[in-house]
Amino acid sequence: MKNSSMKETFMNTHMGNIVIDNEVIARYAGSIAMECFGVVGMAGINMKDGLVKLLKMESMTRGINVSIHNNKLTINFHVIVAYGVSILAVTDNLISNVKYKVEEFTGIEVEKINIFVEGVRVID
Repeated sequence: MKNSSMKETFMNTHMGNIVIDNEVIARYAGSIAMECFGVVGMAGINMKDGLVKLLKMESMTRGINVSIHNNKLTINFHVIVAYGVSILAVTDNLISNVKYKVEEFTGIEVEKINIFVEGVRVID
C-alpha cells in the first residue's frame, strides 16, 4: 500500500492491485458517523470569514479528511453535535463505530480518528 497525492488508497494483493478513492472511504465513514447518537452533521468552515455551517448530506465529505500513512488510515471529522449531549460519550461512540466498520469495509487498519467539534445545535 502506498499513497498517491492523498486521493487514493492502494493495496497490493496476490490477484492484483486494489485502489480505493479516499472519497469512498470518507463517504462511508460519514454515513457511520451520522448514525451515531448526538452527531447532528458534518461542519464546513468558510476560510474567508471563519463561519461554520452544517453541511448537507450530499456535501458532508467536505467535513471529513481521509489520509493514509504507513498502510494505516487517519480520518479527521469536523462535526456539529447536539446541544445537551456528553461530547465525550458522542465522540467515544463515533470513534469505536467508525474504526470497526471502516476496517471491516476496507481491510485497512484505522490508526487514528481525530474529531473537531466545530459547533453545537439544538435539535427539535
